[in-house]
Amino acid sequence: MNRIEYNMFYEMVGNRNGWDFSSLQVTHEGIEWNFYEEVMKKSRKTDVLLDIGAGGGESLLPIVSSLLFTVGIDISSSMVETAKNNVAEANLANVRFFQMSSNDIQFPDDFFDVISCRHAPFNSSEIARVLRDGGIFLTQQVSEADKLNIKEAFGRGQSYGETDGTLKEKYIRELKEVGFSKVQSFEYNAASYYHRTEDLIFLLKHTPIIPGFGQSQRDFDMVHHFIEDNRTEKGIFTNTKRFILIAEM
Repeated sequence: MNRIEYNMFYEMVGNRNGWDFSSLQVTHEGIEWNFYEEVMKKSRKTDVLLDIGAGGGESLLPIVSSLLFTVGIDISSSMVETAKNNVAEANLANVRFFQMSSNDIQFPDDFFDVISCRHAPFNSSEIARVLRDGGIFLTQQVSEADKLNIKEAFGRGQSYGETDGTLKEKYIRELKEVGFSKVQSFEYNAASYYHRTEDLIFLLKHTPIIPGFGQSQRDFDMVHHFIEDNRTEKGIFTNTKRFILIAEM
């Protein structure tokens, strides 16, 4: 999936429901952190936070009352509209969402105390520019080996065939090049059990794990075989692999 195709897909998801997967029935074993809880551990009540790739704000909004002010940005106009609707429903006054590229963050130098980025691309130079001295940047990203058995079953998929750890090492190198003096990395590879067939199909239709999933009948034949081969007493098995980087200026 190239950048244009991903942007079109992302806009479509934003129009439907943002990144709200709360209805899925899934059990995870081995998840070692909650990203926004880690963000809060590094934040103070007086901090101004920037969240890159905020989507509909579903994961971000629960923490904004613990900060002085929060800005969420996203490349998708439909995601930003979803986020603004969610802010209105939550009646929150200290958060704003803007359609904006992470390659051109339209805020002054040294503006933010903390910057977070979950499952979205980022520009290390822009992060370093708008983050104050002594500030902290946290990002969680999807590892290449995520949902590996699904990609192997389909013979295609997000980062399929790429060496696991490539993205992590790239981001670590770029962050150090722009002046981050300390970059810590952690990862987990959790077991995930989707309880129902419809849970797995919803995941595949609303994420880029298998690009273009559902556009041919063959995809549904393949997912049927995958489910039969990976069904356990706990549910339909796959893996969830993530890494987190915590960088300090």
